[in-house]
Amino acid sequence: MRTLFPMVVVGAVLTGSACRMDFDSQAYIEREEKRFTVDTAPVLDVKTFDGSIEIRSWDRPEVLVEIEKRGQDKDAISKVQVVADQSGPRISVDVRNSGRRNFVGIGHFTSTSARLIVSLPRKSSVTARSNDGSILLERVDGKIDLRTDDGSIRVTESAGDLLAESGDGSLTLDDVTGNVEGRTRDGSIRVSGTPNVLRLRSGDGSISMRIRDNAQMADDWTVTTGDGSVTAELPKGFNALVNADPGSDGRVRSDLALTNATGAGADSKRTRGAVSGQLGAGGKQLTLRTGDGTIRITSY
Repeated sequence: MRTLFPMVVVGAVLTGSACRMDFDSQAYIEREEKRFTVDTAPVLDVKTFDGSIEIRSWDRPEVLVEIEKRGQDKDAISKVQVVADQSGPRISVDVRNSGRRNFVGIGHFTSTSARLIVSLPRKSSVTARSNDGSILLERVDGKIDLRTDDGSIRVTESAGDLLAESGDGSLTLDDVTGNVEGRTRDGSIRVSGTPNVLRLRSGDGSISMRIRDNAQMADDWTVTTGDGSVTAELPKGFNALVNADPGSDGRVRSDLALTNATGAGADSKRTRGAVSGQLGAGGKQLTLRTGDGTIRITSY
């Protein structure tokens, strides 16, 4: 049975701040809010030392950052500090922890964390950092920079200049438009949408991309993994110069006819070794590369 002890503290940080502390059978939880009024597209920078970040757009001319601090006890939470600042459209919220992990038994530690939930106008620029936690971003258009040392990243229905980087985790970028870059040292990558520029790299994981109609390459695209398969689903009539390299042990499987094809298996749809050729009218270079795996090129 959960027991709650609500405590409300009203502060004067920027345009508004509120705090509430609860207690359940697992941990102390303190919830705090930071509100910022904006009259133009905000430029938001949010950071947390440990915890997930969720960012979603809404139709209000303000930015709301909800901070959920969770720790073993009240003393652990007291060491978590929220530093917030606003200068015009520029807003920063940095959640820091001066405490340490608590030893509770052989091989077991308890960690304090701070989860951030952000609501902001759709047209916004966002920088988000977590040392240990997943990042979710939905329906935001602008310059977007998302990075986590350990955790997955998911982006949906967003446009602009997008960078998603994880030290250890998968990337899922659905229905994205603009300049898209995704990097992970260990994890799969999945992309769908109409990017103008696409650069994907995984140290160890499969990569799949489903490019929708009306996508046009504004620059060369590069899709690379150290170990794993690569699947490229392209719309009919897509134009590109393709260079597919499956490594020494991989294969290229293409359901599309490549004109002016060269390479070890230029005359076959299933081959070992690199293959280059032209799709449609050609144009920019589409590089697909894996250190060990199969490359498949198909249309829908």
